[in-house]
Amino acid sequence: MSATQIIFWFLSALALVSALMVLLSKNPVHSVLWLISVFFAISGHYILLNAQFLAIVNLIVYAGAIMVLFLFVIMLMNLNKDMEPQKNMWMKLAGAISGGCLLMILVSLVRQATEIGGKVAEMKTGNIGLIGNLGKVLFNEYVVPFEISSVLFLSAMVGAIVIGKKD
Repeated sequence: MSATQIIFWFLSALALVSALMVLLSKNPVHSVLWLISVFFAISGHYILLNAQFLAIVNLIVYAGAIMVLFLFVIMLMNLNKDMEPQKNMWMKLAGAISGGCLLMILVSLVRQATEIGGKVAEMKTGNIGLIGNLGKVLFNEYVVPFEISSVLFLSAMVGAIVIGKKD
């Protein structure tokens, strides 16, 4: 077993355990922290697939900005068990049935993928996910759409400031 395979299986186990802990944690803050661990494991998988740009963007955007936003929302909501509405038995049954249906669909998709014999991603080969190649394509072929999107983001930021500004 090579080092890459050991790292892959470790990251896979970490992602699965952390995802289960997101669902099983009673405290919402602990769930957010476990979700950050899932994002780190996914970023490790991106690095194994030679997609460093996706790994860094995943860490910056999801594990950084989105998780900070989740933490602020959870802390501002001030969740208490006393205020939580009790779900009746029919809602729990509907949730269990829909979860079972989703599980059946996922199992059938995995079976179809193994029957087809899909191609396996090659690790550490090629230069598809490298940042330098992405930058060359972005600033040579797609420079006009890139600049138009930056102007749109700038106008959205100015609009948010104008709307949020007090009189």
